Amino acid sequence: MRTEDGKKDDDYVDSLLHAFHVQFFAMNRQSVMPWESLEEILQTSDTSVIQDILQKTVLHPLCKKYPPSVKYRKIFLTELIKKHEATAAEPDDMLYEALAAVLCTEESTLCYKSYLLPTGESVTLCESIAAISEGTTGLVTWEAALCTAEWSIENPHLFSDRTVLELGSGAGLTGIVLCKTCHPRKYIFTDCHPSVLQGLRKNILINGFLLDSTSWDQTTVDFPNTSCAWSKELSVSVRRLDWATATEEKLSQLQADVVIATDVVYDPEIIPYLINVFYMLLTSRSDKTQPVIYVASTVRNPDTYQLFKDKLDNSGIGQEILPRPEKVLFPYDWASDIEILKLELEKKSDSYVNATI
Repeated sequence: MRTEDGKKDDDYVDSLLHAFHVQFFAMNRQSVMPWESLEEILQTSDTSVIQDILQKTVLHPLCKKYPPSVKYRKIFLTELIKKHEATAAEPDDMLYEALAAVLCTEESTLCYKSYLLPTGESVTLCESIAAISEGTTGLVTWEAALCTAEWSIENPHLFSDRTVLELGSGAGLTGIVLCKTCHPRKYIFTDCHPSVLQGLRKNILINGFLLDSTSWDQTTVDFPNTSCAWSKELSVSVRRLDWATATEEKLSQLQADVVIATDVVYDPEIIPYLINVFYMLLTSRSDKTQPVIYVASTVRNPDTYQLFKDKLDNSGIGQEILPRPEKVLFPYDWASDIEILKLELEKKSDSYVNATI
């Protein structure tokens, strides 16, 4: 019969295994992994927990199908071997075989990151291993996207049965999470860079959604449709949208009820174009209703972010700071300065459109 202390120990180990699983597949910084907690367990029990960690990470079926980068797996296994060797236990052949397999694998410019949802499902993304690749930052997932994904899970009523337009979708994390958890009627991913659009389509299909073949830019290649349980009553599309050339006519065709944008405030030169798009979206619906816009930003440069907010004020677009999500679901630096704004038109200003371009 298990004692109460025994049950607590089991719960502690289960929590540790879950933490390694979540952080490994999201390729979180290895310095923040629970290595010290592992050392504590190894001091008071056998080394079988090492095998359990292997099964939850490098040997997990998800890793075989959608592996983190070779470098990441090599560093992870090297550290795990160090922890095992520190116990003076017999060498574990499985550890060294796993490392040998990784060392024989050629590094790619792409890798996979997977994020665990509260439902137990995963969202998997193919991303660049470099923060800036092919002249764009849109091939990786940024912190504000993770924060917005958490926030959307806590606020599904804002998106349920609505047409959602996302600006600057990047790798697609926020939109894919929202589609899986918030039940929108229609979701429109947009971006501009050809490589980002190609990767975005790939990530949508990896996660099992049907993809609408329509696009403003007919030169882009559409992936074949695939079926999934979530997409039977959901229309998902990827559109090319250049903020500098967007027109009121094109934006009005989308009939968006909700607009979201994450980590799009980073370059002072594009801010006027972005705000012009916001203004046209807020004023271009044929039924005269006004969509709600949510913008999440990691404030890396306070001057750039203040410029953005000043331009919003000048355009007559009101700002409301919303509370961040209560629960952290995904591994990222929660201490980062991330702000979520709700934008709505406060006063009509016909003279604003294109005035700052």
